[in-house]
Amino acid sequence: MRKLAATTALVFGLIAQPSTAEELSVATFVPPNHESVTVALAWFEKEIAERSGGELTLKLYPAGQLGAGPAQQYKRAVEGVADITFGIASITPTLFPKTMLAILPGTAVDGPDSTERMWRVFDDYMADEWSAVKVLAIGNPAGGMIISTKDVSTIEGMKGAKIVPWAAITTPVMQGMGAVPVQLDPTEHYTALSTGTIDGAISSINNIMPPWNLDEVADYAIVNTPATFNPVFYVMNKERYNGLSEKHRAIIDEVSGIEFSRKLAGAFHEADEIALKWKDEKIAAGELNVEWIVVSDEERAKMEKAAEDGMAEIYVNYAERGVSNAQEIYEALNK
Repeated sequence: MRKLAATTALVFGLIAQPSTAEELSVATFVPPNHESVTVALAWFEKEIAERSGGELTLKLYPAGQLGAGPAQQYKRAVEGVADITFGIASITPTLFPKTMLAILPGTAVDGPDSTERMWRVFDDYMADEWSAVKVLAIGNPAGGMIISTKDVSTIEGMKGAKIVPWAAITTPVMQGMGAVPVQLDPTEHYTALSTGTIDGAISSINNIMPPWNLDEVADYAIVNTPATFNPVFYVMNKERYNGLSEKHRAIIDEVSGIEFSRKLAGAFHEADEIALKWKDEKIAAGELNVEWIVVSDEERAKMEKAAEDGMAEIYVNYAERGVSNAQEIYEALNK
């Protein structure tokens, strides 16, 4: 994830409120100019404000004002520290084991595609994991790039490479491709690449540019590898939601779920599209710090076949944790 230069034109919490107003607090660990705020949350606020005639508004608490970091965001929504929180599901994977299956590489080509696939099966397979909250949105940004100091654009190049997966669940898949998975927080990627602690990291394409600047400490940016995903969410305290009027609950219901999720996934996808244009401009000017490599379809097919070797281990692990239908869920996601 990264900051966007543009900031939202909406001013959270400053809309004139009628006597029946409900102001909902929103906690996020990202800054207020992050795309999850300026694009996705701004859309949500606009929709509920317009549909309620200004009765429903938001008050934003960005950059960890109600608690730093992504790890406790879901818990903060459950406990009512904030009415609404933004977080990353893979930070607490044991809470959402079935949702985590949407992270794994498969037939989804990008974040919006993965998000649509997840929501097609969400009610049947995943909704029970989120029963402690009112789900507003779950979108799946794509890890569509390997940023690295080693050329891992072939299955041979993958062998022995120390690569940070986007989520721990993909460890067996990475091992199947011959890589050595190393678990690190995304904020540590820059330093780890610069010191040689890792050879590469799976990342959003937009992390190649400011403010993350991973191109400064890498030699290669590799795309067209099997994409992995990372579900992010906006959820609401259930008691707060149930305490709203029937009218206000209906409005939130109208814009929650797949509609808000599309905006959330789209915000990250748009950031990647901006990064691709930035990359083209840098290449044209001879200023891109890394070699941009598009993996051949032949090599990608080899990677996908090798990754399958890790899936059997994942299914066994799930069965040991009481989820006997993991393969069924994964296959439903990839129809």
